[in-house]
Amino acid sequence: MLDTRPMLMVSDFPAVTRGELDTLQVNLGYRCNLSCTHCHVGAGPTRSEQMDRETIQDVLTFLRKKNISTLDLTGGAPELNPYFRELVEDARKMGVHVIDRCNLTVLLEQGQETLADFLAEHQVEVVASLPCYAEQNVDQQRGKGVYQQSIDALKLLNRLGYGQGGSLRLNLVYNPGGAFLPPSQAGLEQDYKRELASRHGIVFDHLFVLANMPISRFGSVLLSRGQFYDYMKLLKSNYAAQNLEQVMCRHLISVDWRGQVYDCDFNQMLDMPLTLLASDRPRPHLRDLLARELEGQPIAVADHCYGCTAGQGSSCGGAL
Repeated sequence: MLDTRPMLMVSDFPAVTRGELDTLQVNLGYRCNLSCTHCHVGAGPTRSEQMDRETIQDVLTFLRKKNISTLDLTGGAPELNPYFRELVEDARKMGVHVIDRCNLTVLLEQGQETLADFLAEHQVEVVASLPCYAEQNVDQQRGKGVYQQSIDALKLLNRLGYGQGGSLRLNLVYNPGGAFLPPSQAGLEQDYKRELASRHGIVFDHLFVLANMPISRFGSVLLSRGQFYDYMKLLKSNYAAQNLEQVMCRHLISVDWRGQVYDCDFNQMLDMPLTLLASDRPRPHLRDLLARELEGQPIAVADHCYGCTAGQGSSCGGAL
């Protein structure tokens, strides 16, 4: 896989500092039942990296001692980690809001027959990737048959009460199918709601639109097609300074499967660890932060950060 990292590190992106921490985003491992072309993690069925129980306990300790309000679980397919349910149960007992970033098809995998019921029982918010409401576009990005499996999984979640405007929140995620910025989130959400309801009777709460990051698998595709520099020009020419106040890294930290800490999930994939002032550890672990305050600390930036600040902005919660 071609690597865009060397082309991103020399950057004129403005300095950003941390605000108050409220969200812990945890990557439970890179194993996934899919291999999507837009995946910035490079996840897939052959990946073996997974968070162990000891590190899971570090996560729970951090949630408790730092009074974190939201636990955001990612992967790969986070549900494939053997300690996923244990982590969710313990976090919910603390009153922590849990988000599961779900690819939908995992709900239909062998051995996961009770997963959807588990998520509903513990009132886990599901943020589900569905890059289009049309079958051809989804299967092109994610693999043949994935669209229909996703529709079946969404119907299952609807039957359990998800997406009805109540406590069981179901949000969908759109990623562009190529080297272009996503359209208006509000307008595309209306299209998704209309088309999914009319075609399949499916309802959901909100749509998040995310820009594709020029890193990992998508970055490699850009390089192989000779589109990398044009895409970076597109991101930079659409930079909007007001988005700096709302970028996710100001209130979130990202933890990899080993417990090492980064400013965001994208920095994790680029191997850009969180910087601790007055620290001699180049790769901070979650345990190192228990006695440290992060507010006001600098955030590591590079040219990929233009992906979060271009146009309407892009974050794990959609447009900024």
